[in-house]
Amino acid sequence: MQQTARVSNPGKPADPMLGRVIAGRYRLEARAGEGGMGVVYRARHVLIDRVVALKLIRPDLRGETHLRAWMLREARAANRVDHAHIIDIHDIGETEEGELYLVMEYLVGTSLSSELARGPMQLSRSVDILEQMCAALARAHDLGVIHRDLKSDNILLTGRGGRKDFVKILDFGLAHLAMDPRLAPKGAVFGTPEYMSPEQARGEEAGPQSDLYALGVLFFEMLTGQLPFRSDDRETLLELQRTAQAPKPRSIKPDVLPAAETIVIKLLEKERRKRFQDAHHLHEELKALQRSLPNTPWELAGTGENAPPPPPPPPQSPGVIEWASRAALFSRMASRAYPAGNAPPEVQAAVAQSWDLASRANKLEGEVASHTRKLEALERRGRALRAEIGRKVEELAHEESRVLRDAAAEQDEARRLKEQLAVAEKQAAATKTQADQATYQGLAPAAIRQIFERAGATGALVEAKREQLTEHEQKASVKDAQGRDLRRQIEELRAQLARYAEALEEDLSAGREKVAARTREGLAFEKSFSEVSALLLNHLKAKPEVRDLLQELLANMHGQPQYPQKPAGPESRGPQ
Repeated sequence: MQQTARVSNPGKPADPMLGRVIAGRYRLEARAGEGGMGVVYRARHVLIDRVVALKLIRPDLRGETHLRAWMLREARAANRVDHAHIIDIHDIGETEEGELYLVMEYLVGTSLSSELARGPMQLSRSVDILEQMCAALARAHDLGVIHRDLKSDNILLTGRGGRKDFVKILDFGLAHLAMDPRLAPKGAVFGTPEYMSPEQARGEEAGPQSDLYALGVLFFEMLTGQLPFRSDDRETLLELQRTAQAPKPRSIKPDVLPAAETIVIKLLEKERRKRFQDAHHLHEELKALQRSLPNTPWELAGTGENAPPPPPPPPQSPGVIEWASRAALFSRMASRAYPAGNAPPEVQAAVAQSWDLASRANKLEGEVASHTRKLEALERRGRALRAEIGRKVEELAHEESRVLRDAAAEQDEARRLKEQLAVAEKQAAATKTQADQATYQGLAPAAIRQIFERAGATGALVEAKREQLTEHEQKASVKDAQGRDLRRQIEELRAQLARYAEALEEDLSAGREKVAARTREGLAFEKSFSEVSALLLNHLKAKPEVRDLLQELLANMHGQPQYPQKPAGPESRGPQ
């Protein structure tokens, strides 16, 4: 489902959540979209000018404890993966009202579904997007995380480092750590039917190959401009996913490259074992395909004079530093309205309080900034260590993938040799019987010699096949042992990562609580400052001598954007 911040509908009532402060520190500025389990807002830290995407669980699902557990796993799973092509999760927690929230990086870009709505993509662009997705999924699968609901709406194309189409995978809402107990009811069918693997459509547990099947659907869609299976009826669509053979892309778009079609067909196999063994295997094939393609500068399309302008950044917040300016204006207004210094006591007290609140809030903002910098440093160290462990796991898993493929090839060759050996042994037994009988049949010496030579040849062939079989079985055994050793190393690193993630989360939680406590003080200051401002405005607005200062103050207060909506066009999204 789209998460798009667009120009608000004049006929639609304003979201009552806008302006609300979540967890004492994140003020909701604009609604970005709604997903299956949550509503996503653009939010800003009330004292630190940090823009984030914040997801709140849908109000009608707050009592669904298993869905709340899924959202908790979303953050933990995505954070543990820590990959450039998977959205970053900054914070997770519950409000005082028991609402679960996730704080994510704020992204500006276009969904893959919006791009696909324009029709088929150029092959080089399709492969580039799919290769990035595959790299992210390889890391996720290595760490035991399955997405379960990959679809074009969950892929955001943004810009980074000067490159176009930098992929971010969103919505790990149904992802889970493989070692966690199942939270879903047995036999439940979750996901989007158009992209759902046959095993998911049967209500079975999703695995890495289920995500690869979804990649096959996406690749098919990018190549042809349409889905492999389409129906308005959910049950019909699920049955098609379970049993129907996917059409070949070239039957829809004849100019599809055969090598690309081969990858799609293998990804869309109904049996898991017939798909790519893992994302590493698929990644190798995609890189090989990418190298074989001509260098087409598709990424330069739309960069000329007619190219749309880049989306504007979120509006800047003036912060508490602006309070001092307002306090100064109030002080000037009071001095002008009462030049003899005979302002009413309540006005004098309010002006003094406005200065005091501005000073205290400014000092508090500095303290919060210091705590936040420490938290961010801790997050950076944690991210660096997670990334380091993740890369080690990825390297080992990539090697494991090659070793297991080699082992499977040796086992296939051993099976083929066993079949040949069985035939050769039958032939050898038959020729030996002929040789045993030849001396009693009165045959010519030449004929007897031929029979014995044939018996010797078949016997030699049997021995050769046995030697070859033993060689391939030994090689398969060695490869299996290597694979087991690599898997042991991977599991040790995953356990190390889990222990570190838990310890880090404890430290981060303690730090976040410090920030939250100080920020709540800031909110109290904000409320008091608002009350003081209202008192002074009500008293001074009737004074004609301060009219120009009043206009300056109101322009200062009202000229800043209040929870603005982003212009229609590029999409601003967080996970659904």
